[in-house]
Amino acid sequence: MVRGIEGNEMSTSRPPTLKKTGSSQSAKAPKQQSIAGFFAKRPSLTPAKRDGNGIATNPPQSSADITPLPSSAAIAPSSSPHAAVGPSQSSAVDGRNKENGTSYSSPSRKVKKQVNYAESDNEDEEDVFKPLSGNSRAKKRRRISVKDDSDDEFGFDAATQAALESEDIMDDFVVPEDEEDEPFTKAKKRSVPSTSRNSSAPQSSRKISNTPALPPHLATEESEEMPTESTAQQWNFDPDAPPPTERRKPMARKQLSTDQPQKIKAHKTEPADRHTWLAHPVDADRNPPDHPDYDPRTLYIPPHSFGKLSDFEKQYWEIKKNFMNTIVFFKKGKFYELYEMDATIGHQLFDLKLTDRVNMRMVGVPEASLDHWANQFVAKGYKIARVDQMESALAKDMRERGDTAKDTKKDKIIRRELASVLTSGTLVDGGMLQDDMATYCAAIKETEKDGRPCFGIAFVDAATAQFHLANIVDDADMTRFETFVAQTRPGELILEKGCISAKALRILKNNTGPTTIWNYLKPDKEFLSADKTRMKVDGEGYFDKSVEDSVDTWPLALREAKEKELTFSALGALVWYLSMLKIERELLTCGNFSWYDPIRKASSLVLDGQSLINLEIFANTFDGSTEGTLFTMLNRCISPFGKRMLRQWVCHPLADARKINQRLDAVDALNADSTVMDRFTASLSRLPDLERLISRVHAGRCRPQDFVKVLEGFEQIEYTMSLLSTFGPGEGVLGQLITSMPNLAAALLDWKDAFDRPKAKEEGFFIPQPGVEEEYDESQGRIDDVEKALQKVLNRARKDLGSSAVKFTDNGKEIYQLEVPQKIKVPAKWRQVSSTKAVKRWYFPELEDLVQNLKEAQESHAQVVKALNGRFYARFDEHYSTWLAAVKVIAQLDCLISLAKASAAIGSPSCRPQFVEDDGAPSVLRFEELRHPCIETTTNFIPNDIALGGQEATMTLLTGANAAGKSTVLRMTCIAVILAQVGCYVPCSFARMTPIDRIMSRLGAHDNIFAGQSTFMVELSETKKILSEATPRSLVILDELGRGTSSYDGVAVAQAVLHHVATHVGALGFFATHYHSLAAEFASHPQITPKRMAVRVEPEAREVTFMYRLEGGVAEGSYGMHCAAMCGIPEQIIRAAEQAAMAWEHTGRIKQSVELAQRNDWLPLGLLSDVCWILREDAGEEEEAGVSERSLGVLRKAIAAL
Repeated sequence: MVRGIEGNEMSTSRPPTLKKTGSSQSAKAPKQQSIAGFFAKRPSLTPAKRDGNGIATNPPQSSADITPLPSSAAIAPSSSPHAAVGPSQSSAVDGRNKENGTSYSSPSRKVKKQVNYAESDNEDEEDVFKPLSGNSRAKKRRRISVKDDSDDEFGFDAATQAALESEDIMDDFVVPEDEEDEPFTKAKKRSVPSTSRNSSAPQSSRKISNTPALPPHLATEESEEMPTESTAQQWNFDPDAPPPTERRKPMARKQLSTDQPQKIKAHKTEPADRHTWLAHPVDADRNPPDHPDYDPRTLYIPPHSFGKLSDFEKQYWEIKKNFMNTIVFFKKGKFYELYEMDATIGHQLFDLKLTDRVNMRMVGVPEASLDHWANQFVAKGYKIARVDQMESALAKDMRERGDTAKDTKKDKIIRRELASVLTSGTLVDGGMLQDDMATYCAAIKETEKDGRPCFGIAFVDAATAQFHLANIVDDADMTRFETFVAQTRPGELILEKGCISAKALRILKNNTGPTTIWNYLKPDKEFLSADKTRMKVDGEGYFDKSVEDSVDTWPLALREAKEKELTFSALGALVWYLSMLKIERELLTCGNFSWYDPIRKASSLVLDGQSLINLEIFANTFDGSTEGTLFTMLNRCISPFGKRMLRQWVCHPLADARKINQRLDAVDALNADSTVMDRFTASLSRLPDLERLISRVHAGRCRPQDFVKVLEGFEQIEYTMSLLSTFGPGEGVLGQLITSMPNLAAALLDWKDAFDRPKAKEEGFFIPQPGVEEEYDESQGRIDDVEKALQKVLNRARKDLGSSAVKFTDNGKEIYQLEVPQKIKVPAKWRQVSSTKAVKRWYFPELEDLVQNLKEAQESHAQVVKALNGRFYARFDEHYSTWLAAVKVIAQLDCLISLAKASAAIGSPSCRPQFVEDDGAPSVLRFEELRHPCIETTTNFIPNDIALGGQEATMTLLTGANAAGKSTVLRMTCIAVILAQVGCYVPCSFARMTPIDRIMSRLGAHDNIFAGQSTFMVELSETKKILSEATPRSLVILDELGRGTSSYDGVAVAQAVLHHVATHVGALGFFATHYHSLAAEFASHPQITPKRMAVRVEPEAREVTFMYRLEGGVAEGSYGMHCAAMCGIPEQIIRAAEQAAMAWEHTGRIKQSVELAQRNDWLPLGLLSDVCWILREDAGEEEEAGVSERSLGVLRKAIAAL
């Protein structure tokens, strides 16, 4: 047994001693009977020996000498891995070889079946497990059997099991090591004379030998160990021997000599124990791990150590030394293998079984399940490098034969190259993408200018090849930068090493997930400067190589960003990183560049990062999932690209009343006549992710099956849009979208009959129509000619042998074997390849030549097909802008239909919001019977009326008991505003509002330990943003400001902030608090109105019934003791707390201020402060100018109210 992929044992065939057959042998006397026939006889306890004349003799032997070692027992290892079998030793298979030559276990004992899978010699790999027998029939007979009591915790996935059961993959599992690994000396095969029971056969055809025949020597791996002596008895058949009368005793195992040290298998030792440069690693610049400039991505291998490695090890380490922080999947035949430290990780994480490859530990997975296992590693946060074979062994031989240079040294191993590097932030293959939402890889450049942080940002959605550029001049709190991070939540970050501030790092850590990959690039060398970026983009000719001054061919956004140093430097880092991943050209050449503004003040409602979190727009605060979020409620899109566009719509709701009304008109039209919606949904519900797939076609990395999906998808779009054109209104948004659809019919015309689509779907390759591709036709013609010649050979063989049962049979890689029934004699020059009880399979020179010609023709044809795929993709990509424009139109239609569906499903009552389009009108926000759209309860949700601005006060001072519903009122007001400005109906009976330019929220109480901020620090930081950014068109939500500090400090802060927002800012909003003294303080303020959440209280029972109804007035208290009783706090503690609360309430300063506020001669502190500020003698013109006309008007009204 030898170890295979995932630790499963692999049976290796052992040779029969009396007959040699196989693809690597030419047997001259193949017709002699196999010794397998002896198994039908009962074995004797004392096997007879035959002398040279065939007469049986029976010398005495000990029981230890006559009993074979059970097949399940471990074979003791040899002191030398290449020990040859001595003359006196006999093969263990002499008496145990089955008919097909593959099973050699003892018939006297049953053992549990292991997971066995093996493969034939792979022409493009090394001989890891070369069969002892030349009989290649064994390859056909090998089967997979999974033992029931497997210790493997992880079962095979479907792709792995399919790979193991596949005959082709089985043939390629073991790869020839003699090409790629260190060479070793093979023992010469001893000529073995044939013997037979038929003594009448001519002696000239065979010679009788008294010495037992020796098996061919097994070519072993460096790590493979073989016994030095046979573990089975020598035997001969005696037909007159009596039947056995007692059970055989197991033979005593010989003790191996301990004089010679045994070689330890690689997987049982650590790589660092075998290589000093792994025990004491340094990076490519020879910096040790404790050096500040140490680069964990690279490894330095001393030249003298590198020279001692085998050719295959050199090929591996040449790539791996530059990707030490990456899991490298190395292609070997039909498998991908992981070596050394990567193998250890695979074993520890997923229980992939360790085995050896030359002098390296190894685990491996079938090629068919690469995506599955790569996804597993990526999900754990690892990067994945894929190294592919650039040629097969046959292609290597053909290339070397075609190379006429005399001094050309032949390669010992086939060429392999790094194909791509996969990371969680740059996945492009649809099979690995787990989400329809975009995943971004962002490069960030930070500096400081005039005391303000400045950022240059370049980020890309690799799956769609969409690049975004941002140039941000931020405030001290980095509001814009935080909003960008909250909106995009990058899956991968590229930062300049040592050039990012601690504050920016805290924002990134607080707003990204735990699996986000962080990359630190060296300044200037890897994180390119703006000048180097311009040179690289221009020199590489990503956009048009034919133009001398290619800057003119750059996309517009890229030309505009050329002079912005920070942004272009960030783009340089992104381009360098993508080039390291081998995907930069396929993404950049799409030319999808656009500017990104996280806070679009001019055109959209601003939702900063904190508001997105507080209002649970994309993720809830309970478990971080999307359940119960606004986006989940709105997202009814049927296409992946529609979902991504809807997310952008929710991130940036419209702020222009005219555009909002146009969207609402489209929603009304769709709901009024459902024909468009129904036809669109029915026709395009199974549309693939065309936006991602056309970027794959552009890159030339699209499977033929996916290409057929792309064509059929666009054909379906063209058909659907032709139907919708008869229903769409001409002037509205729907009509504009329908008429803006590009002409797909013309672009699709050439693809109607370009190739055989059913074949492409089923078999995964293109077959063009005859006459379309001349090179393909010629290549296919060569294959057809060889196949015709093979058919002629078959017809002639049938005629010569006189049997119609003669036929061709494929057995793994040994194709076109001529299968002949056993009873038919064949010419002596034919070479037997394999056999069964019924048939034998043969090769002869003419047939072998034709088979070789066929293989070479098929190899050349594969290259032609690959080139054909590239030409097809390039031809399709000529209309890339047309395809992309069509996708954008469908995405917008999908979003509008999603809003229409959400509006219809929002429940009753619901209404279309009315917008005040007069820019000079005062801000107003009014909802009647408003409900929260995302809360689904079994009981009726109690609606409330909201009135802010207009004829009402702009700020509402909200008080009420704990858990009375204050926070729900605040959140549902903000959600209703977002719904209205996205273009959706609102869950209320009436809605009227001016467009809101910004929603600013300060909700809940929480600290930020990772940012080094206490609860009160978080409150004040968020409040500071509100005070600096809010406008009269903003909606401000302040919930329990000041509770993170002492009561006196908290009341003071809350009072000052409320006065400033209501008097000087003029924003609409709510101020929820438990400081009831604020109601007395602002009782006469014209822009503040008190409201409370209604409750019903039973003091004796300490029971509070929450009515969840918003009403005018001030709450009588917070009823904290009642809530304590409801929570089960002990009665004695509650009584003590009540007494203390009453004492503090009647003696505290807050109580005194409330009593003062009720006197006629009392002036509010905020009013006095404003008057004093205006009347200051030393006030300059700038300070006087800071008092707005609106603030003076509010002060006059407040004074008049006194």
